[in-house]
Amino acid sequence: MTRRVIFDTDPGQDDAIAILLALASPEEITVEAIVAVGGNVPLSLTSKNARKICELAGRPDVPVYAGCEGPMAARPLVTAEHVHGATGLNGPDLPEPTMPLQAQHGVDFIIDALRLEPPGEITLCVLGPLTNIAMAMIKAPDIKPRIREIVLMGGAYFEVGNITPTAEFNIYVDPDAAAIVLGSGVPVVMLPLDVTHRVLTTPARLAAVRAVPTKAAAAAAAMLDFSEKFDLAKYGSDGAPLHDPCVTAYLIKPDLFKGRHINVEIETSSPLTIGMTVADYWGVTKRKPNALYMRDVDAQGFYDLLTERLARLP
Repeated sequence: MTRRVIFDTDPGQDDAIAILLALASPEEITVEAIVAVGGNVPLSLTSKNARKICELAGRPDVPVYAGCEGPMAARPLVTAEHVHGATGLNGPDLPEPTMPLQAQHGVDFIIDALRLEPPGEITLCVLGPLTNIAMAMIKAPDIKPRIREIVLMGGAYFEVGNITPTAEFNIYVDPDAAAIVLGSGVPVVMLPLDVTHRVLTTPARLAAVRAVPTKAAAAAAAMLDFSEKFDLAKYGSDGAPLHDPCVTAYLIKPDLFKGRHINVEIETSSPLTIGMTVADYWGVTKRKPNALYMRDVDAQGFYDLLTERLARLP
């Protein structure tokens, strides 16, 4: 049985690969729509990049919506061109998209989509800041029990932070939105840095992607070649973390991942630790669990899945 999903995303090379992996996996995932948000780069680029990815995969039928430009509170948008390049998809030379951007605001689309479907039908896959999801919950609280699950890439505990010493990028960009989502009562699965830093783009794994004789795989390899430069210099490891595709891989093969149900709170005010995910992995606070928090992953199994599915695309 396929999982019907809406992607909420800020592409970003790793977002792009997460979406490609989903579009290559129709037995497990039906992508109902993609909603863009400001994050890795501004909304004008993330909404364009989402359409480029759909066309790369031969799926211009997937509707793309533009959501929120920046955080829900009075905070400036923090972007990551230093990682992803000026376009957000630096690396491959992808043509300008010809498919249209949908006219409806992405937040309103999320609300309408959830209201139209039976409860438990739609999973929200969040690859960027949680602004659109939180705004939808504020605008229409009745949608919360209708969401099957929210599967998100965000947060960290053992790896701590990647944009500040204590915060992961997606949560840091809009910590108020993250706090609303984690406090909503909706089932949440978190794929944090603790997992994504284990799925490294080693030379052998990149070579396997490059060997796939499809346009989509060649573009994916070019994206990873570009985006890994920053992390290789930063961490000095044998490969760079691959973040957002963990969300899609979890939906396809959840047994690749291991974690536990814990309580996760979001720091929203401290000047030193704003955006920190306070993950009570050892249960010391006795607070009620609100997330299935993943800590480990079969990294090679993840890359075997990614490589096999990229071969299905044009």
